[in-house]
Amino acid sequence: MDVRQVPTLGLANLMKKITVLMVDDNAVVRKGLCTLLETEGNSEVVGQARNGREAVKMAHTLRPDVILMDIAMPVLNGFEATLQILAANPAAKVLILSAHSDDAYVERGVAVGALGFLEKQTASENLAEAIREVAKGSFFFSPAIAKRRANGKKCPHP
Repeated sequence: MDVRQVPTLGLANLMKKITVLMVDDNAVVRKGLCTLLETEGNSEVVGQARNGREAVKMAHTLRPDVILMDIAMPVLNGFEATLQILAANPAAKVLILSAHSDDAYVERGVAVGALGFLEKQTASENLAEAIREVAKGSFFFSPAIAKRRANGKKCPHP
């Protein structure tokens, strides 16, 4: 076979970015996270929702690779939005990003189907890695949460 006849994947396929739906009621947080992801380079924010109800609609329409979900939001909280998103599309991948990170919140996040949980105060250090892992279907937790879970709680397997 002539080498010139071998199909190539093309640069676009090799450089496919992970699409992300950003869900947070705080515009400053959304903008900051978008900027952070732009500088990281492997992710593309395809939509921004201000509350859980918008997130459910946008997740259905946009079908992002990862949904970065806040918990405490007006109209519909992140836990309920995650339940509705996963009921409509069980293959959706949700990563929770919240200032609330006590064990009860983390366990509830896992119970509703989120694959990861990041504390907002450590997000910049772990956000890109968390998005990559969740996009692959793996669990990812902030280091402090992962340590707590390792010391007493078993992490479910995807």
